[in-house]
Amino acid sequence: MNKPVEPQVITITPRSNRERRDQYESHKLVKRLRRLAGQAITDFDMIGEGDKVMACLSGGKDSYAMLDILLHLRSRAPVAFDIVAVNLDQKQPGFPEHVLPEYLTRLGVPFHIENQDTYSIVKRVIPEGKTMCSLCSRLRRGVLYRVAQELGATRIALGHHRDDILQTFFLNLFYGGKMKTMPPKLVSDDGRNVVIRPLAYCEERDLEAYAELRQFPIIPCTLCGSQENLKRQEVKALLREWEKRYPGRVESLFTGLQNVIPSHLLDRKLVDFSAIRATGTPVPDGDTAFDGD
Repeated sequence: MNKPVEPQVITITPRSNRERRDQYESHKLVKRLRRLAGQAITDFDMIGEGDKVMACLSGGKDSYAMLDILLHLRSRAPVAFDIVAVNLDQKQPGFPEHVLPEYLTRLGVPFHIENQDTYSIVKRVIPEGKTMCSLCSRLRRGVLYRVAQELGATRIALGHHRDDILQTFFLNLFYGGKMKTMPPKLVSDDGRNVVIRPLAYCEERDLEAYAELRQFPIIPCTLCGSQENLKRQEVKALLREWEKRYPGRVESLFTGLQNVIPSHLLDRKLVDFSAIRATGTPVPDGDTAFDGD
C-alpha cells in the first residue's frame, strides 16, 4: 500500500513595512525623474523627430542618470530619435578606461570614446592649487562640439541639473557681476551645435538616490573634483543652508529664473530708458509685490 504523499509546505516571508516603503519611494523617485525630464524636454523643445542625441557621459551620477532616463523616454516618445553615448577620455592618471565601454556594451547603446589629453594641458597651464574647472570645461566643450559634428549629432545632451543651474546663476552674480546661468537649451557660439540639458528640472538629491538605486559604476573625477574650497562648493553649501532654514526657498529661486521682468532691472542694453516718458495713462506693470516700487 502506497504511503500518502505529505503536502509540501511553502513558507512565504512577508515583506517588512520598511521594504514596502522603500520600494514605494523608489517607484516614486523613478516616476518623478522621468516626468520632470520629459517636462523639460517638452517645455524647451529639446528633441524633435529624427534628431540624433549625443549623450555626453563623464562617468558621474548625473550623466548616467540622464542616459538612463533618455533611453526610457525614447521608448515612449511620440517622435523617433537616436541616441549615441560619448565619453571624452581626458587621460587622467588612473582613469578606468574599461568601465564605460563595458557598461554601454551591456546596455546595447551605440557609443564613441574620444581620446584627448586635455589633462596634461590643464596641469601645465593652471598653477598648482588654482581652480582648474574653467579651463577644463572649455577644452572639453570644444572637443565635444567637434565630435558632435563628426558623428552627425543634432543635439548635445549634458547632465546638468536644477542645482547646477542655480549654483551657476549665483556664481555669475557673486563673482562675475552678471545675471546668467546654464540655459536648458542653447546654440553654440559658432551656430553649429544645439546643447540641451534634459535634467534641468531635476534635483541633485534625487539623482544621488537614483544612482544608488540603479547602481551605476561611478567614476570619480581626480582633476577638479578633488580640489577643496571651490567657489561652487561654497555656493552649494549656501543654497543647502537656505533650504534647511527656509524650506521652499530654493524652489522659489528656480521659479524666479523662469519669470524674468527685464523692465524692472537696470540693463540699458535691454531697455531704452531714455525713451520712457510719462503719458498720463496708467499702464499695468504686473505684480509689484516686493519690487520696491
